[in-house]
Amino acid sequence: MIQIDDFTVLSDELFEQKFVCDLNACKGACCVQGDSGAPLEMEELDILESIYEKVKPFMREEGIEAVEEQGNYILDVDGEYVTPLVNGAECAYVTFDADGTAKCAIEKAFRAGVVDFPKPISCHLYPIRIAKLQKMDALNYHRWPICAPACDCGSKLDVRVYKFLKEPLIRKYGAEWFAKVDHAFQLYYKNPESAPES
Repeated sequence: MIQIDDFTVLSDELFEQKFVCDLNACKGACCVQGDSGAPLEMEELDILESIYEKVKPFMREEGIEAVEEQGNYILDVDGEYVTPLVNGAECAYVTFDADGTAKCAIEKAFRAGVVDFPKPISCHLYPIRIAKLQKMDALNYHRWPICAPACDCGSKLDVRVYKFLKEPLIRKYGAEWFAKVDHAFQLYYKNPESAPES
């Protein structure tokens, strides 16, 4: 683990594991599979409510029905706020391309310039999951068999998890913080002989 500033600790796997999403292979399965919707931060609840009418034209009818029956967000069995699901399967905000690839309606609205919210940060940061400690965020690598193609792609391209997620990490914690993370990689991980003991 590496501590960056006084509010984050990062798992070694973020520096060691290689990862690049391969949508051609997985078809966005992370938006469809799983026990509940995308985890949401408290400040995102009001955002989802405020942008819903603008995102709605980008959504499928099934997703609209799910949101209007369940709400823009729900409490899951673990007591955490998440996006609602369509019939217990895909996220309500999911759309599907002609080839069956899952895409995010919120992100489509963002790319169209309709909203200024890209998508929930938990989606943007995946495969990083954030565990909230008392005074710190613990950033961990989440292993999921459906992401095996992403691991293969990352290995071929030689891209580490933290590098692949540079944009959302800067969105969450800022450019100065990310520069410290990058420096930690150069200092402790780039040379295996100098890597910290686990």
